[in-house]
Amino acid sequence: MNSHNLRIAGAAALVVLGCTSIGSPAAAKPDYSESIKADYDASLGAMWDHFHRNPELSFREYKTAERMAQELRAVPGMQVTEKVGQTGVVGVLKNGAGPVVLVRADMDGLPVPERSGLPNASTVKQVGVDGLEMPVMHACGHDVHITSLVGTARQLARMKDRWKGTVVFIVQPAEERVGGADAMVKDGLYTRFPKPNYALAFHVAAELPTGKISAAEGIQYSSADSVDIRVHGVATHGAAPHLGKDPVYIASQLVVALQGIISREKGPLDPGVITVGAIHGGQKHNIISEFVDLQVTVRANSQEVRDKLIASIERVSKGVGIANGLPDDKLPTVKVTETTPVTVNDAALARRLNSAIGNALGKEVVVPFRQTNMGAEDFAFFVDPSFGIPGYYFAVGGTNPAWIDAAKKGGPPIAGHHSPLFKIDPEPSVRLGVEAMTAAVLDLLKA
Repeated sequence: MNSHNLRIAGAAALVVLGCTSIGSPAAAKPDYSESIKADYDASLGAMWDHFHRNPELSFREYKTAERMAQELRAVPGMQVTEKVGQTGVVGVLKNGAGPVVLVRADMDGLPVPERSGLPNASTVKQVGVDGLEMPVMHACGHDVHITSLVGTARQLARMKDRWKGTVVFIVQPAEERVGGADAMVKDGLYTRFPKPNYALAFHVAAELPTGKISAAEGIQYSSADSVDIRVHGVATHGAAPHLGKDPVYIASQLVVALQGIISREKGPLDPGVITVGAIHGGQKHNIISEFVDLQVTVRANSQEVRDKLIASIERVSKGVGIANGLPDDKLPTVKVTETTPVTVNDAALARRLNSAIGNALGKEVVVPFRQTNMGAEDFAFFVDPSFGIPGYYFAVGGTNPAWIDAAKKGGPPIAGHHSPLFKIDPEPSVRLGVEAMTAAVLDLLKA
């Protein structure tokens, strides 16, 4: 998930959920649970291990896409198309007349060096779309998502007597750059393939114990905008700063000034975040450089706040430049690049599927949703209001309760998404993901 980068204490997770004892993956089991367990033991566990060891960066998921296409083609009746939205894969499974359900999983890793301590920790390096070679890690659990998608496809193909309609399986690239979903839509996802009546997805969640799922009847994730700011300067010798304009000094002021937007311009009850995630500038101790680049992420829960934050960033950036005496042609430049709107679950669909999953897996499995940070998701592009497709996005618990108990007692804290220490308990996460998604699709396509 894009920038789910908070470290969340296990104790806090238990307080929020009110959990004292958690089954893994669930106390009550549907009649297909044993089939899912057998599939995990025989195949899905090794598949997750393969994906975890071999992550790939956004729009560079060549081998991952190839393997996913291979796995989906092995499902009886599945029609598979590759290279949709660059590296995306689409599988279509038809079973007579009926509604169409889209099931999506994202597949890209992150430019993060893995330090999880797992025996299958990634040692991969790869050149990304920016031309830089970086270490790569599944630091957000997308390996769980794609493994569960294969498991769900296998279960639905096995149970065709229980449903009628069509399931469109989406293996999406570049969620971490919030560009993959939009790329697939623009590449004809809803014209080249059956247009869905419903769109479903899930995200494994480090802040949620295994055996639990959670979905909102409204906002599930915030919007996200990547903003690139170039602070221009006038180069000179570091011993004679008065002869130039120091962009490092100006950028430092700007980093602080941007937080004033959050504390003094945005309404205190309106969620919003501005984080400067990277700052790059200068090349030597005694040279005042020509520019400094800031990379900023902006989060909001409404379009109104989103627009206000971006407009304020542009104004404040130019104002700091003017205050430092920069000429008009050297004022800071602001460019919005990667962008995704708020992910909002359809309320009626969320109520229906929360109930259906609870009925199938046990009422105690579905817990109330609470937004604990401003992580974002480009699943929103699949359910843009102009398409008229209701969406349902849910969280699947990924952290073993024993790890949470250890954290409560002063042990290692639970690493958040995008951390080099991030880890997921794969078997209960994958199995619950398959169980919950299968239950949801069976309810929507019940024969």
